[in-house]
Amino acid sequence: MQKIQIEIQALRSQIAALRQERQQFNIKTVTSKDDSPIAIADAVRRIARENAHLSAEVKGIDDAIAALEAQLHQKQGKLEYSQKRHPIEQQVEEGRIRAHVHAERINELAAELAKEVKELKAIADEISPSYWQVYYKPFITGFQSIYVPYVRSDGDVWTIVNRIV
Repeated sequence: MQKIQIEIQALRSQIAALRQERQQFNIKTVTSKDDSPIAIADAVRRIARENAHLSAEVKGIDDAIAALEAQLHQKQGKLEYSQKRHPIEQQVEEGRIRAHVHAERINELAAELAKEVKELKAIADEISPSYWQVYYKPFITGFQSIYVPYVRSDGDVWTIVNRIV
């Protein structure tokens, strides 16, 4: 929600900057109470033709303002929707986000642990015959039942399973 608020503030400041820039381009129109609508339209067209580059730039600024205002309304709608959501739903969604971070970390650690166990087993397999000859007992036992946790999700339900290393 805070991200949307930051985006809304950035859009507002950009729109304000564009409006200020737009005001610097004063295209003067000749309007008086005695002029007919046709005369006013002709005057505006004549001024636009005389200042074609300026008119194009003003049009571009107006188009940019309109596009940013559309984005602003969309973001404000998202913000209002998220604020209207039931507080329990918000808590659940925030909890899911936090849990996802921890689940990813568990899976990373499980992968590291599985790698370490496999390397230890390789060393044990390498030295076990010699270890028996020296100490008359096994070096390490229990490799058939080594498990590491793994978190998986089908989208709604998360499951912690034990994977055999």
